[in-house]
Amino acid sequence: MSASTSHAIILFAHGARDARWSKTLSALQERVEARLATSHVAIAFLEFQGPSLEEALTDAVAVGCDRIDVVPVFWASGGHVVNDLPPLLDRFRVKNPRVELALLPVLSELPGLLDFVADVIVERRSKQE
Repeated sequence: MSASTSHAIILFAHGARDARWSKTLSALQERVEARLATSHVAIAFLEFQGPSLEEALTDAVAVGCDRIDVVPVFWASGGHVVNDLPPLLDRFRVKNPRVELALLPVLSELPGLLDFVADVIVERRSKQE
């Protein structure tokens, strides 16, 4: 991350009791950091693991970020994304009104992802025939 960064990306996931679950999230973080070297890229969890979303957002502001994209690393918009996430973001916005906070789509709504997954499934099946 650049010392003068003003942008952050928070990869927000559910969390699990088994910390091994988050290894792929750390791998995603590394890949995003490699592509956006001037952005602060962090991970946050809803429960079971830390840091919390509030902690990750606060840390981003502490290092000078005034634009933060929250990426819900959930397959689809379900209860956590629809019900739990908005109040967390609203509380942060009240405390940090000058920070531009954006919520990106869940994984299945990212352009091309469903086609990518379908192509991998079909390709794998084709190799077995």
